[in-house]
Amino acid sequence: MSKSTDTVAVAGRVLIGVLFLMSGLSKLAAPAATLGYIASVGLPAPIAAFAIAATVEILGSSLLIAGVRTRWVAAGMAVFTLATALTFHRNFADQNQLIHFMKNIAIMGGLFQVVAFGGGRFSVDAWLAARAARPASPALQAAR
Repeated sequence: MSKSTDTVAVAGRVLIGVLFLMSGLSKLAAPAATLGYIASVGLPAPIAAFAIAATVEILGSSLLIAGVRTRWVAAGMAVFTLATALTFHRNFADQNQLIHFMKNIAIMGGLFQVVAFGGGRFSVDAWLAARAARPASPALQAAR
């Protein structure tokens, strides 16, 4: 990637990540409302579903923003996004639900771009790869 595409890659990761981070934090801020919504669609074990959703959204978004295991995290978040679309936004007779469903599909498209192209130069993944590629210092080589 070039420097300009690396800049766009980090911007894309941050913009998608912030969406999930804010959603996860809002779940923590209003757990009763979230649990009620989860129960209203008939999911079994609303407390477990709440914990999974909050964890995926907060931890996943943090890893995505930082660029840690970027492709795997983006793929997992895409699967999570599809699951939420199919669970919570499947009433296509309701225009609002259809819009939310299509928004989730668009978010998946952005996440698939991250899967395809990775996190770019400005990611923890790139930093770790560069660090692993550096030769050991002469002092360490002499000690072998």
